[in-house]
Amino acid sequence: MNRENESREPSSCLHWWQRAPRIPTLALFVVVALALLGTFALILATVEAERSQRQQAARTSAILESLDQIVRATMSGETGQRGYFITSDTRYLAPYREGRERYGQEMARLRQQMGDKLPVEQADLLAEIARLGDAKWAEMTGVIELVEQRRIPDAHARVLSDEGQLAMTGLRRAVAKLEDIERVRLAQAVQNAAAAEARILPSLAALFVVIVCALALGLWQAIRSAEAEALAANAAVIAEARDRADILAKELNHRVKNLFAVILAIVKMSARGDSAAAAAVDRIAKRIHALVTAHEVTQGSGKDQTVDFADLIGKAIAPYRSSSERCELEGGELVLPGKHAVPLGLVLHELVTNAVKYGAWAQPGGLLRVVWSRDGDRARVLWEEIAAVGATAPAEAGREGFGSALIRSSERQLGGTITRRFGERGIVLEMDFMLEGGEG
Repeated sequence: MNRENESREPSSCLHWWQRAPRIPTLALFVVVALALLGTFALILATVEAERSQRQQAARTSAILESLDQIVRATMSGETGQRGYFITSDTRYLAPYREGRERYGQEMARLRQQMGDKLPVEQADLLAEIARLGDAKWAEMTGVIELVEQRRIPDAHARVLSDEGQLAMTGLRRAVAKLEDIERVRLAQAVQNAAAAEARILPSLAALFVVIVCALALGLWQAIRSAEAEALAANAAVIAEARDRADILAKELNHRVKNLFAVILAIVKMSARGDSAAAAAVDRIAKRIHALVTAHEVTQGSGKDQTVDFADLIGKAIAPYRSSSERCELEGGELVLPGKHAVPLGLVLHELVTNAVKYGAWAQPGGLLRVVWSRDGDRARVLWEEIAAVGATAPAEAGREGFGSALIRSSERQLGGTITRRFGERGIVLEMDFMLEGGEG
């Protein structure tokens, strides 16, 4: 429970900016948000352009219709006026009166359709159309009144004058100009709508690409988060397993020491009261003490401390040396980092025990030679066993045993190479490793 509480406390003490999303996540969110906002703005602009186009189309159509009706009404009134002037038949006054009424209605509708806020050019054209139309209708009304008053010569003179012709020509010209302006505005609205529609497709394609990239990046971040969580879980499991291994190693080390102590006590108890065996018991006790020392050396002394190789090899072979087990040690000062003590001590212990059981020291007269040197930041060690004359040298095993596996594992921890070969007189082993390398 305490460990769980300790693991929860740091996460609960994190500030809000430490719990906030990281920069890649924020950048991804900003890019997607900007893409969505940009596309939304383009869609609104397209909708607005389409709406403006529809409004302009309706406005232009209505204005053109009104202008056409104004011209048609004026021409219809002129036809009735000319017929009444020629024949004095009052039936011709019906199209005249209908045209005058329709002219007034269409002029009012035209002003309403065009509105009050007009560009200067259109406002001037509208005023000119009204002025010329009114002038034309005034001319036609005057002719009819003269005919009704039987002033035929005056009516004839007014008909032949340029007053009505100029008014009608000017009216047609002004109407044509206003129609051209409205058609241009409609074409511009259509062009704007088409341009907006042309922009929306690339923007939607870009938004699709951004969303796909965002999904890919999100998936990548999710995978990284899952991997980080898995690594964290594995690290916790490895740390727990390492703690258990350390506890087991300490317990095993403690039991080994106890076993040495029990063996030493048994040896001393067996020779109690026998003065003749005292010398042999003393030699056995010294060898047992040497074994204890060699065992302690193989357990290491900490990563931050250093170990002298001469002391390490000396303690490793001390329990087995005697006058019949010859040994030559040669080398200068070679200080090893503390983290090399365990793998190197285990290798040396394995080599010594093999030499005693199968190698150069298995029979009297054998020679063990160990030579070490330092070359810059690398260390080199030569282990050579020379069996006695007539003795059988050990042969290479058919399958890999514990000793070979131990050597390969120590090779990885040392961060170097350990090569072993079987010569005619015995085993030759060469070690080459970095003084600051290894797994740590």
